Amino acid sequence: MDYRKLWDGRRYYSLDACLKHTFGEKVYKITLNGGMTCPNRDGHIGTGGCIFCSAKGSGDFAGSSALSISEQLARGKAEVQKKRPVRSFIAYFQAFTNTYAPVDYLESIFMEAVSDPDVKVLSIATRPDCLGSDVLELLDRINRIKPVWIELGLQTIHPKTAEYIRRGYPLPVFDEAVRSLRSINVSVIVHTILYLPGETEEMMLATIDYLNRCDIQGIKLQLLHILKDTDLAEDYARSPFHTPDMEEYIRMLGKCIARLRPDIVIHRLTGDGPKELLIAPLWTGAKRTVLNRLQQYLKEEDILQGQDYSG
Repeated sequence: MDYRKLWDGRRYYSLDACLKHTFGEKVYKITLNGGMTCPNRDGHIGTGGCIFCSAKGSGDFAGSSALSISEQLARGKAEVQKKRPVRSFIAYFQAFTNTYAPVDYLESIFMEAVSDPDVKVLSIATRPDCLGSDVLELLDRINRIKPVWIELGLQTIHPKTAEYIRRGYPLPVFDEAVRSLRSINVSVIVHTILYLPGETEEMMLATIDYLNRCDIQGIKLQLLHILKDTDLAEDYARSPFHTPDMEEYIRMLGKCIARLRPDIVIHRLTGDGPKELLIAPLWTGAKRTVLNRLQQYLKEEDILQGQDYSG
């Protein structure tokens, strides 16, 4: 199949193009807070969390857990609709580990989200080691009502780096989670971080090659952000490690995109951590500038997603 027909004239398979083809219109994401914690924080696996994770569990733009899911959705919709006429949304449970709770509670908040007629997709960020059989059964049921996406924080395939960032699980756990989710037809989106300390270009591309062989449907590519009040920030203060400038990062993205399987939807190409917390790289705060420069670079170098994929 020529997937480029689905790309809406872009040089890669963007989430925006995928949603337009699936739902016939733009669909906007609303970040929600289910009041979760994480086994890497509460002592079950660890207490410090991943080394780069903010105090809000990477949910710095999520809603307030003091509000119900319906209230968070209503607020999120109102904010988006101030700027543009929008009718369709993704309910995105982002902060911490969103399957790390009793299944009855998970059912109540997930069903509250999908019962909103404007919600087209339920997207859940979690860990591969927090997908027990009871959770999978719940996801299977909800996926028959509305599409469910599970976002897994892999970050890297390399054991030494995974140990440094305190990921807290080995690679086979990720592999088994992907197999289990695909057995119930749930879409899998994988988070990867570029320029983790000690990783070479070859190591980053090896992670892309590995994911090409996995049954995943989407990927988020993000540059490592060094945020205030994290253990990573302390390491950086003690012994600054390499962080790329914008041009180096864009060149690396170009190599990743060229290597990536052409049917994998790219959900993110850069991040926008909270500016008040960001220590480095500061240029990432100008997200639109970064994305515009990437589009220019891909055109200049005639790069298309999958052109170097050899699967």
